[in-house]
Amino acid sequence: MSIDNHNALPEGRDIAFLALGVVGIGTSGPVIALSTMPVPTLIFWRNLGGALSMLPFAARKREWRSAEQRSAIKWSLLSGALLALHFLGFFIAMRMSSVAAGTALTAMQPIFAAIFLKIGGHEIPRQAWLGMLIAFLSVLLITGVDLHLSVRAFVGDLSALGCAALAAGYVLIGSKAQRTLSTSTYTVICYGMCALTVLPVSLFIGYPLVHFSAKQWWLVLALIGGAQLLGHTMFNLSLKRVSPAVVSLITFFEVPVSAILAAWWLGQHPAAGIIPGIIGLLVGCAIFVLRTKVAE
Repeated sequence: MSIDNHNALPEGRDIAFLALGVVGIGTSGPVIALSTMPVPTLIFWRNLGGALSMLPFAARKREWRSAEQRSAIKWSLLSGALLALHFLGFFIAMRMSSVAAGTALTAMQPIFAAIFLKIGGHEIPRQAWLGMLIAFLSVLLITGVDLHLSVRAFVGDLSALGCAALAAGYVLIGSKAQRTLSTSTYTVICYGMCALTVLPVSLFIGYPLVHFSAKQWWLVLALIGGAQLLGHTMFNLSLKRVSPAVVSLITFFEVPVSAILAAWWLGQHPAAGIIPGIIGLLVGCAIFVLRTKVAE
């Protein structure tokens, strides 16, 4: 499969990688909502742990010797910075909005990915914009209900939308970097850069980096093992062969996983008015991506 074929579905081991990835990132929202560790500190430890976990595999590659590899490293650093901003937005959304609404709005990622591809010169047909319209109206419904409930939830929704755009950029740039670098090298650089990007935020605000309860450290380990290694790393492995637009589409399935876990672990059930919005958003995003025939 070519990563430039934006309509081809994953095959073989990539199906397993992406299935694990969906489960992994699906645990992210509920675990974040359970944690009381400051957001930048939680992002720092999560990504540092992910980078250190992949470092032994990357060290053997020595992928820094050619000019092409060094160029890909620069793209990896940019991807890590975007990932840090994405995480800040997502973590804020999980703390301020409901897990179901915040995760659903983050699922706008494939629409942003397709728009970025169009900006890059690819074609998007007229029919695909029907999906965009449905998704946009669904966003208005979700955010309108949340604004009625509280300004706090509405701000969380806006954060989720922003992090959806950042996630699309992260995936597209990560795909570009992994044309040259192995996934292990890319993830060490990307996750490491993400950790370094948020570290000054914690230090500047004065958030502690240590001295948390055992429960908080267990939640950090859950994020590293689940969302970071099983989630993001499995998606990054698939980006070696699967189009970033398709990988973004697969992230739709994070929404029901997160919603089910939030109801189970947190007793968190979305408001009745939000449920049609979530369904409409997923339908709109699916129509948009599936109707998008990207010119090759």
